[in-house]
Amino acid sequence: MTTLKPTGVIIARFQTPSLHEGHLELIRQVKQKHNRLIIVLGVSPVKGSRKNPLDYYTRERMIKQLFPDVIILPQSDQADDKVWSQKLDELLSTNFPHESFVLYGSRDSFIPYYHGRYSTNDLPPVKDYNATALREAVSDKVFDTEEFRAGIIYNTYNQFPKVYPTVDIAVFRNNRSELLVGRKPAENAWRLPGGFTDPGDNCFDIAARRELQEECGQLETSAMQYECSMQMDDWRYRSEVDKIITTLFSTDLIFGEPDAADDIAALRWIPVNEIKNMIANGEIVPVHIPLLERLAEKYSTNA
Repeated sequence: MTTLKPTGVIIARFQTPSLHEGHLELIRQVKQKHNRLIIVLGVSPVKGSRKNPLDYYTRERMIKQLFPDVIILPQSDQADDKVWSQKLDELLSTNFPHESFVLYGSRDSFIPYYHGRYSTNDLPPVKDYNATALREAVSDKVFDTEEFRAGIIYNTYNQFPKVYPTVDIAVFRNNRSELLVGRKPAENAWRLPGGFTDPGDNCFDIAARRELQEECGQLETSAMQYECSMQMDDWRYRSEVDKIITTLFSTDLIFGEPDAADDIAALRWIPVNEIKNMIANGEIVPVHIPLLERLAEKYSTNA
């Protein structure tokens, strides 16, 4: 009985604007060893990230342009290496039930994480090509072609709608009878200190304390107390699918004098009992009115 030659399988991501020489040599080497070649492309659950900017279909077309006879399959990333290995084996055995396989990797290979039943072969890289460096090299380049502009639109439409998290901070003094508000340079009305959270913030509490220090100086305050969260009617996102949701914290001033900094031009203390009048007189920026109304309802002593 004749034993069929195994099919070569390359497991890779190919997250680069074009196939570099390392990719090409990897494909050439495996094609020389096998009559049939399958390329399994890893698919991240995060769409359009810096590490995985290209979706499966874009990478499939990139490879097919140079290697039209190669079979290309998607393989979703998994949290557990054993589950990923099992699903990879099922992908191959289900689509090609009568074949055997040899799996190939190269730079940053999948092999240390593979626990499946097929044999593996780790090919040495031709050169130290770094996919991250290649992506960064083109990340700020603009090309004057219709295809480039269409690619930007394609990528934008194929991302999940986003929620941008922000924090706003109500700093009180004198038994929560006075509230600290700030004014931006281009505005005549007042708002609460705050801003966008940062990937380096471990939690919203830390983000709130960071934003407070950036905009109001080195104040010593009590622990951040959660007040509420709500979607903001920010004019920048009013016609967008993406939205802002803020988390409002309150804290009490212990020591220090507020000092306007960052994108805050001025700071002032206002009586909590005057918040509703200030809203009625147009002295509060519209986007922050719901936050100030919530604070007035909770802390105002007016009848």
